[in-house]
Amino acid sequence: MTILELLVLLIIAGVCGSVAQALVGVSRGGCLVSIALGFIGALLGTWLARTAGLPELFTIDVGGQPFPIIWSIIGAALFAAVLSLIARGRPG
Repeated sequence: MTILELLVLLIIAGVCGSVAQALVGVSRGGCLVSIALGFIGALLGTWLARTAGLPELFTIDVGGQPFPIIWSIIGAALFAAVLSLIARGRPG
């Protein structure tokens, strides 16, 4: 994987993470949090899709590695919602 492919992958993950945050209504952190949320969402969403036997709906190949856009957004939204519920429950 080249530097350009890595940058493209980071941008795609950041967009997926920020879309997921917008869907949930949470805006914590900045660009790095959105990128991390996009990657965690890709892992979580892909795992959920495979467990449920669902197909990969929309993937982008970056450097020969597929990145599931739809499952990344769904997984990131679920993860952000859980984090929001946990953070909201703390007294503060």
